[in-house]
Amino acid sequence: MRILIITAGSRGDVAPFTGLGRRLLDVGHQVAVAAHASFAALIEGCGLDYRPVPGDPQGLIRDWSQAASREEAQALTRTYADGLADGVAEAVAGGADLLLTASGPAPLGRTAGEALGIPVIGTYLVPAFATRAFALPNARSTVGGPGPEGNLAAGRDVVRRAEGVFAGAVTRLRAHLGLPGAGVSSSSSSGDIRPVFHGFSPLVVPRPGDWPSRAEVSGYWWPARPDGWQPPAQLVDFLEAGPPPVFIGFGSMAPGQGERLSELVAAAVRRAGVRAVVQAGWAELSGWGDDVLAIGDVPHDWLFPRTAAVVHHAGAGTTAAGLRAGVPAVAVPVMADQPFWASRLYDLGVAPRPVPFQDLTAEALRDAITVCLSEPAHRRRATELAHRIAAEDGAAAVLTHIGSGGAG
Repeated sequence: MRILIITAGSRGDVAPFTGLGRRLLDVGHQVAVAAHASFAALIEGCGLDYRPVPGDPQGLIRDWSQAASREEAQALTRTYADGLADGVAEAVAGGADLLLTASGPAPLGRTAGEALGIPVIGTYLVPAFATRAFALPNARSTVGGPGPEGNLAAGRDVVRRAEGVFAGAVTRLRAHLGLPGAGVSSSSSSGDIRPVFHGFSPLVVPRPGDWPSRAEVSGYWWPARPDGWQPPAQLVDFLEAGPPPVFIGFGSMAPGQGERLSELVAAAVRRAGVRAVVQAGWAELSGWGDDVLAIGDVPHDWLFPRTAAVVHHAGAGTTAAGLRAGVPAVAVPVMADQPFWASRLYDLGVAPRPVPFQDLTAEALRDAITVCLSEPAHRRRATELAHRIAAEDGAAAVLTHIGSGGAG
């Protein structure tokens, strides 16, 4: 079967699908991944076919942070959505028997699938159905109030806003593909895609009882390592030269803030008295000092088990990698779904209270690192949880569904 995985966004929105794609490849399917051009090497390095979609997520995040008004930010988002719609249509037209779509571009994948008669399965990395059990990621605290009904109202607001991001793009895409017009619900991030698999552990976010039956929580889809990858010799030497360091990285966040953050991180590491591996990321962090090493992209599944703790922005993928490694965390959430995952780490007992990015100082980071390392319960709980997560096979449910002939 020819399977096309559609995703968009940062590295954390792409990497898990390399693992899911490899599992599908291993059982005999042809697998392609449609994503932004900056991830072509990652996808092809994992043995999967690549199909391009327009868009520069790094530039979009930078432009959002510099937008003079909410209207300007919304205009940037609409332009990005329109380009993504054109790219998804072209990628699907390249041929597929089945579409797997991430939650972001799901309205576009669903529309293209409808036009070409191709079934669509949702493969989401974040919770995407409103529930009374918790407020969805990206929920506004001013919507709904506290309690189960407030959670439900806030979740419905999240879904409505997700619909709005792609509503115009879906309308134009439907016209381009010769489909009749449809109501706003046609652009829903969940739509009527059946089923929807959520690629995170039920130990981290249990499946809510009030979700529709088509929404499942399968477990994590672990990123594949590029074929032939080897760790840089400088990194190996640094790790062997002293006690396990703290990892510090902000992933796709804070582009353009590298100099300020590098100074802040260097001061925090020095005052906490720890060694650190600093990942450049889109902020372009650098390392200052004898006990600090700056690195580029390194597979987290290799690096994180060799660290004492991981300091990160609490993106879904980095959060998952830290949990898999069984090391405690310091969460520094910036935006979108990150406060949700940061809160989960704290509630699970594997991290101290999150440090919101806007409150980040050298002193706050030093204190959080110190608390994280000095409280044995954080590491004990992280180790226990990692053992339980290791027993899960998140890709199996997706493979079983496809193998049984279920496609919609």
